[in-house]
Amino acid sequence: MKRIFLLKGLDCPNCSAKIEKEVGELDGVQSSVVNLMKQTLTINVAPAVANTIASQIETIVHSHEPGVEVQEETIIPVTKSYLLKGLDCPNCSAKIEKEVGELDGVQSSVVNLMKQTLTINVAPVAANTIASQIETIVHSHEPDVEVSEIAQEYYIPAKKQDTNTSYNNEDKKLTIRLAIGAAIYGIGMALTVFAKVPLPVELVFLIVSYIILGRDVVWQAVRNISKGRVFDEHFLMSVSTIGAFVIGEYPEAVAVMLFYQVGEFFQSLAVERSRKSISDLMDIRPDCATVRRNGELITISPESVAIGEIIIVKPGEKIPLDGVVWDGDSMLDTRALTGESVPRSVHKGDEALSGCMNQTGVLTIKTTKAFGESTASKIIDLVENASSRKAPTENFITTFARYYTPVVVILAAILAILPPILLGGGWTEWIRRGFVFLVVSCPCALVISIPLTFFGGIGAASKRGVLVKGSNYLEALNNVSIIVFDKTGTLTKGVFNVTDILPANGFSKEQVLEYAVQAESFSNHPIAKSILSAYGKEIDQSVISDYKEISGYGISAMAGKKKVYAGNMKLMDSEHVEYTACEKVGTKVYVAVDGQYAGCILITDEVKPDSKKAISDLKHIGVEKTVMLTGDDEKIGKSVAEELQLDKYYAQLLPDQKVEKVELLDSKKRPGSKLAFVGDGINDAPVLARADVGIAMGGLGSDAAIEAADVVLMTDEPSKLVDAIEVAKATKQIVMQNIVIALGIKSVFLILGALGIAGMWEAVFGDVGVTIIAVLNAMRILKK
Repeated sequence: MKRIFLLKGLDCPNCSAKIEKEVGELDGVQSSVVNLMKQTLTINVAPAVANTIASQIETIVHSHEPGVEVQEETIIPVTKSYLLKGLDCPNCSAKIEKEVGELDGVQSSVVNLMKQTLTINVAPVAANTIASQIETIVHSHEPDVEVSEIAQEYYIPAKKQDTNTSYNNEDKKLTIRLAIGAAIYGIGMALTVFAKVPLPVELVFLIVSYIILGRDVVWQAVRNISKGRVFDEHFLMSVSTIGAFVIGEYPEAVAVMLFYQVGEFFQSLAVERSRKSISDLMDIRPDCATVRRNGELITISPESVAIGEIIIVKPGEKIPLDGVVWDGDSMLDTRALTGESVPRSVHKGDEALSGCMNQTGVLTIKTTKAFGESTASKIIDLVENASSRKAPTENFITTFARYYTPVVVILAAILAILPPILLGGGWTEWIRRGFVFLVVSCPCALVISIPLTFFGGIGAASKRGVLVKGSNYLEALNNVSIIVFDKTGTLTKGVFNVTDILPANGFSKEQVLEYAVQAESFSNHPIAKSILSAYGKEIDQSVISDYKEISGYGISAMAGKKKVYAGNMKLMDSEHVEYTACEKVGTKVYVAVDGQYAGCILITDEVKPDSKKAISDLKHIGVEKTVMLTGDDEKIGKSVAEELQLDKYYAQLLPDQKVEKVELLDSKKRPGSKLAFVGDGINDAPVLARADVGIAMGGLGSDAAIEAADVVLMTDEPSKLVDAIEVAKATKQIVMQNIVIALGIKSVFLILGALGIAGMWEAVFGDVGVTIIAVLNAMRILKK
């Protein structure tokens, strides 16, 4: 069973990793993933322990983050009503009610025989597909009953919550507590320095301020120790500060706790700011949809709109679902989807994507996808869940911290105990050095800043119209040495035009084109569309039968009583048609009628304007080899490869042969490097899945390609790939800087502390100061 828990207030990457690991080790839990962006914990758990798991999860979460609120995420069901016109059988009513209630996603089902209605509560994910299932069930019992959905009541969208969560009520409470604790500490120090108050008075101020500032840290350390979890930052801070009190370093003890809490506060703000930055980018979720039903306009939730319904979008509103413009002209702001600031014009017949902001005219749109499958919904899901797939560096740092902390605690203990025993005396001094060692050694800077940097990197990429499905793929982009491109729609526009018709064997140009149109009339392939466009007349599809699309070859169909073949040379060869090969550069569609060669249609495609620059820039930033794969003939492949200055190309490939070529290139890549494949078509999905990094070109590309890809470029510009790699390199650069800064400064202060040169004040900088530097450095990626 899949269960999702909301961890409200979770903002610590280190604690997130611990919670994820410990929950994953519970009996019956098959997988455990904490998403810091969404503040959720998603688990797959055996049904046998599903009822007891919630309390165990709450215990684990509160052992690390006592202030985090744990609650199971519930999906608000959609209420739908159906009129069952003609229903008059009580027995059938009961059966319909029962069987509908057992459908996936249906939480309740009630049939009212008097009103002839069926009312259900259904999960949003199933709301758009439930109607056909209900109709099947009803007609299995009452074939003559007419089933129709009853229009819902007017929908008033819930008022949007304030998204500015970077400084919330919890932060305010912490600020007040820190201010009070710091004020009392300051007063105590001032009285000591200027009024020369006795030690007991000074201690009163310092102990009170320590309790205000550090009581939660000490209490958390005690709780963790009671559960067998000793080596964490709470333990390090508690032992070192209490120890400082014991050896008489009272002001330093309070200062360590004060600055530790300040560092934690900055960490919390940094995580919230990153989360808000990404949330702002993803502010494309529509609040409601205005749909035309029974001649009326009603406002309902986007989840309740079915495929094929007509929606109205006014200027200033977001398009709630993907569809085709039925009526109207307007300019669309696509910035949230593509990162491009230039508006795009749409007219009748154009595609309109959800998440775009309608700027000028009123649009009437016929929906083509349910809300859950629409572009906005997919983008939100991709970005929000990206942090679930962790980069190798993140996993290494988490593992490193797990072993690093116990080691430094043992070293601190050795430093405090062994020298006095071996050298005799000096216990106070060596214990002080041990406590300094403990404070400096806290791994906060690493375990906070590294996930935060990847988190920000994914947000920075999204801002440029590049969706990265996980920080593991963001890191992998750093090591790409070979990039393999599909040709059509990726390096070229994929907009084909018929430029010549070469008839043969007594056929006219018009006849060749007409037969080709009849064969291609059911195809959605760009080449087929170009032929239909060149014909420009109505097609009588009633005369076409026995239509077959042969992958990698072409199409066969019966046009009246004539057998027509339209495709490449392989199709002609396989059907034993004698033909004359066309020597011109371009895509050729050979046409045969009843086994006789009728002629060839020449179609050309244009290279995208920025393809050449993209290839040049990729080589400039370190990509060693660029390769193109195409199903087109040798001449076209060679022409495009030479124009773009590609290192290699392979032409006349079937879809399965593209996978073979990628595997061949993969076997020859430099050890430790990655191979990326860039494509946009449905036949690219297997290759995208096979590559180390699969990159889908264009948010308007095939759903299958986007599903199989690891990175999605939201526009059709190859140059976006350069952006993606640059963001990945900037992210990795900041990650490495933070590792060097944290370990380098800590190493220096650990040595100085062990030698007795550095005291508690230096230790505070070695821990809290380094953490703040690393967090601020991590935040730079959002400005890239």
